[in-house]
Amino acid sequence: MIRSNQYTDTKHTVAISLGDPAGIGMEITLKALASKEFPVTLHPVLVGCRKTLEITHKRLLSQGKVELANPANLEILNLPLNEELIPGQPTKQTGDASFQWVTKAAELVITGQANSLVTAPIAKHAWNAAGHQYNGQTERLAELAGCKKASMLFTAKSPHNGWRLNTLLATTHIPLKQVEKLLTPELIANKLNTLLTFCQIFKSRPKLSIAGLNPHAGEKGLLGEEEIQWLIPVIKEWKKIHPEVEINGPIPPDTCWLSAARAWKDMSENNSNSPDGILALYHDQGLIPMKLIAFERAVNTTLGLPFLRTSPDHGTAFDIAGLGCANEESMLAALEAVLELS
Repeated sequence: MIRSNQYTDTKHTVAISLGDPAGIGMEITLKALASKEFPVTLHPVLVGCRKTLEITHKRLLSQGKVELANPANLEILNLPLNEELIPGQPTKQTGDASFQWVTKAAELVITGQANSLVTAPIAKHAWNAAGHQYNGQTERLAELAGCKKASMLFTAKSPHNGWRLNTLLATTHIPLKQVEKLLTPELIANKLNTLLTFCQIFKSRPKLSIAGLNPHAGEKGLLGEEEIQWLIPVIKEWKKIHPEVEINGPIPPDTCWLSAARAWKDMSENNSNSPDGILALYHDQGLIPMKLIAFERAVNTTLGLPFLRTSPDHGTAFDIAGLGCANEESMLAALEAVLELS
């Protein structure tokens, strides 16, 4: 049973859904909770199968010396997985389990029994095999919260200088051929507003960039006309409303993140020429550079919900599930971000 309000004064209660049980979600959670960097002011409530978590803990201990949180010492909302689990082999049963776990974890936050939500990775195809037709956790969480305009933003703090890299996606989990249909002037303006609001958490007058849609940002219409026809005009109109904000773009996608990559690694903390936030127009356009620059530090943050939700920026990693070699850094960053962003 969740200890409602017990930690209101001294602890930030975070509900953690454990992701697809055939993936690495349980492993990275146990490792992150045992880390010396785990925020002591967080109180984790795990949502998943206690028995499967205990089996995972025992297996990881048998594989060698590794720091792990002991499930016996954790608060767990037990939703049993009623099948034999084989690491790395997702099924419709594991898909259904992860769907039920994230749904319950979200309900804890919505009803005030937890302050925020962290979600371990799920497999979209396993959800669909189980009959849950969603493109991802973001869409399910938006439905549960009654929101129509949830956004995916990826944020990471450089370990070299503390500079923060932020990338917002204009479109999320959709096929590439649908991107052009969904990109509209209204959508771009709304996403720029969302990106500005987030970046102002850290800087009152942030610098923003927006990537072009076509190679070379269209090359003045030679390689595509979207930039000339509507993207440049909507940026100019948005700038009129926000004259205090420096916004650059559309920038050719292949160079849009170069200054951010330099700022990420700069030991001198000289990042004044780098954007505080970048708007990518589609999923891979934003996530390829984010993961190349900050794979182990990046955090997926859902904006537009009435509660804070973060997640590691990687997937279920079925290829290494059960081997004990999963890196918990992104999960730890997701937990640390819960306090910083709240």
